[in-house]
Amino acid sequence: MAALLRDALKPNLVQTLEGTPAFVHGGPFANIAHGCNSVMATRMAMRMGDYTVTEAGFGADLGAEKFLDIKCRMAGLTPDAVVVVGTVRALKMHGGLDKKQLVNEDLAALEKGIPNLLRHVNNIKNVYQLPCVVAINRFPTDTDAEIDFIIRKCRELGVNTVLSTVWAEGGKGGEDLAREVVRLCEEEKGNFTFSYELDASIEEKLEAVTKKIYGGAGVALTPNAKKQAERLTELGFDKMPVCVAKTQYSFSDDPALLGAPEGFTVTVRNSPAAERIDVDDATGKITGLF
Repeated sequence: MAALLRDALKPNLVQTLEGTPAFVHGGPFANIAHGCNSVMATRMAMRMGDYTVTEAGFGADLGAEKFLDIKCRMAGLTPDAVVVVGTVRALKMHGGLDKKQLVNEDLAALEKGIPNLLRHVNNIKNVYQLPCVVAINRFPTDTDAEIDFIIRKCRELGVNTVLSTVWAEGGKGGEDLAREVVRLCEEEKGNFTFSYELDASIEEKLEAVTKKIYGGAGVALTPNAKKQAERLTELGFDKMPVCVAKTQYSFSDDPALLGAPEGFTVTVRNSPAAERIDVDDATGKITGLF
């Protein structure tokens, strides 16, 4: 990212269709990188507004984990609240429905798929110990029965669910969600905790993320990955956070394992491709991207 952003050092101030200011700086996909915008943009926004909302997307097991365990730790940031966004259609897909069937009411598929959402919520609430609200982007094909089912299941975890129609109504469609976020920030107090400590070994950190966040049984490092981990330890990088690149379609490293799988092993094969990327001092030419 440093190579690609060498000509984009200053955050961009843009605005939404309704005139709300937004800082855009960075934002690499969380399945292959850290998934967050820059610390610079976040701190600028925090200085200029009463509330700062930042995206840490591609699933809470990827974007949120990296935002909390890497960015917040390294930048000294403590979130006041977390919004976990979901859709009825995505949960039915995790319940085994084909994409062409997602527009039909199917409470059985929703019941099979909702453990995926509940694990994300549980991670935020009980692993990171932060106040949380579930925002359901409601679409015309969602039925009242499906929405009520999600609300009931989230309530069992002590988390409120708010419907959002920002996609259709703009800011008006997010007013209820905004009120709940403000309430969480002002009335609820978290006890922000990381999923692992920096003094753990590289393998111990990978184990912690896999067991606490993904719900797996552990990790298996290939011989090449073990050799790389040993070298990184020799160089003193073992005291840094870990950034896992994996599929965004599953808690596991297998995109076919939907819902909230358990007992799986995450295979670690390689260290970051970023180690091969460089920028020539004289010409500015980037090498090693592909």
